[in-house]
Amino acid sequence: MDRSLLSLRATLVLLLAALAGVAAGVLATLAGDGAARGALCGLAAAGLAVPFFDRLVAAEDTEARQLPRADVEAGDGRG
Repeated sequence: MDRSLLSLRATLVLLLAALAGVAAGVLATLAGDGAARGALCGLAAAGLAVPFFDRLVAAEDTEARQLPRADVEAGDGRG
C-alpha cells in the first residue's frame, strides 16, 4: 500500500479531538464525578471537538479561496 489510510488533515482533526476528550475526561474524574461520568464526559467532548477542529483546520484553506483580491487595474478606489 503506497497511500496512507487517512489524510493529514483528518489525522490532525481526530488527534486533536482525542486529546480534548482525554483532557475533559481526566478533569471530570479529578473533579470527583467518578470514572464512568469522566468517560462519558470525555466521549461527549471528543464528539463535539471533531466538527470544531474540522472547521478550524479548514478555515484557512477555504478562506484563502473565497476572499477576492484587490486588483489595481480594476479601479476599486482603494489605495
